[in-house]
Amino acid sequence: MLGLIVFIVCALLLVAGYVWYGRLAEKVYGVDMGKVMPCESKADGVDFVPLPMWKIFLIQLLNIAGLGPVVGAISGCLFGPVALLWVVLGCVFAGAMHDFLSAAMSADREGENLPEIVGSELGETARHAMRLVCIFLLLMVGVVFTLLPAGMVSKLFGIMPPLGWSLAILGYYFLATVLPINAIIGRIYPLFGAVFLFMAVGMAVMLPASGYEVLPNLDFLSNQHPKGVSIWPMLFVTIACGAISGFHATQSPMMVRCLRKPSELRRVFYGAMVVEGLVALVWCVVGLSLREVVLSGNETLEQLILQNPSSAVHAACTDLLGSTGGLVAVLGVVVLAITSGDTAMRSCRLMLADVLHVKQARMLSRLALAIPLFAVVVLVSQLDFAVIWRYFGWGNQTLACFTLWSVAVCLRRRGRRCIMAVLPALFMTCMCTTFLLHAPECAINLPLEVATLAGCVVAGVCLFFFTRCVRARAEETA
Repeated sequence: MLGLIVFIVCALLLVAGYVWYGRLAEKVYGVDMGKVMPCESKADGVDFVPLPMWKIFLIQLLNIAGLGPVVGAISGCLFGPVALLWVVLGCVFAGAMHDFLSAAMSADREGENLPEIVGSELGETARHAMRLVCIFLLLMVGVVFTLLPAGMVSKLFGIMPPLGWSLAILGYYFLATVLPINAIIGRIYPLFGAVFLFMAVGMAVMLPASGYEVLPNLDFLSNQHPKGVSIWPMLFVTIACGAISGFHATQSPMMVRCLRKPSELRRVFYGAMVVEGLVALVWCVVGLSLREVVLSGNETLEQLILQNPSSAVHAACTDLLGSTGGLVAVLGVVVLAITSGDTAMRSCRLMLADVLHVKQARMLSRLALAIPLFAVVVLVSQLDFAVIWRYFGWGNQTLACFTLWSVAVCLRRRGRRCIMAVLPALFMTCMCTTFLLHAPECAINLPLEVATLAGCVVAGVCLFFFTRCVRARAEETA
């Protein structure tokens, strides 16, 4: 009973964060409620298209909620109940704020993409670096969210091998990339959203209804990873989507271009991240509650997670929702991957268009950019998946660092309190540096203490340059 109460309290804290901290972020930034939005000032019928807020919210939610809040969250539960704290605190004070303020900055700049926003705040060198980082990351998203759902669907139905499903998914991605946003994405996402909601709500309801004890272990202070993997910094990379993810800021401008009113910014961008946090919370709770339960053959959920988190997700869905419900729930997980992959490739096209200064109103121009991008995705997909996932995870969180520092500079230049961006920027910078230097996956493998010290030094250097950048911009405008 106590575990169920903790689950409910965590969910209420996420909702309270949207109401309180979301409004505070809106007030601190100073959103201009009378601003003409890009869908009117730059309407082109392709990317700048006004859409209803409910549809934009749903598209944004499915854009950002890839496999991270499911696979990442159920993997993060291996560290113990401390994962719940990271989901709640990370989502409210870092992730949702990151998504909302980066979207507000894009709206003020006529729907500019993330590299252009970063360049405006941190200079031309940062702009060019971010263009490379964002395009690289989005291509990695396209690869990861082709291979993973293809493998899951192939295992589920057995009609085609994973290669066949990969080609089918890439074909859909290509159409979603080159056609107007309301031609495919705006039409099928409501259906995808229904499957997604069934998965999330169904798992949350059926866990206690099936007679399982919710959160039987509430020891928040100990590391419970069976392999002794350190909570710092590994937990904060394992659970990215659902807490904070740099990928989200690459998606926000696409939906900013479709918003009709500035008052919808907080509801869509802060709100969508909070809902994603709720999904991650559900899967953390499912993982923590069923951790020692035998679900597949003679293996516990913990053993399945260690072998293959996707298999653990399938086993948990089938156990709680039955064969038919489990099938729909797994399809919901597949939907999460596909609805991030399609918009990632669309965003990649838009960013490349910014770099090359190519207008996108004509289909021929869109094809000229999309075809080479998809050729790269096909080539990269032939590499070792473990290598692809490793660099995707680290690059995703590093991108969040750049975005948070840009938000901090923007707030300071506007004469606003920037502490709400500076603190998570410092934390994420230290964490990403520590991970790069310590994690065996990155091949440097320094002792944790040394890597953490180096992370603190890098965060301090970033803070120093932040103050210098703010001071220099202030002198330029004086």
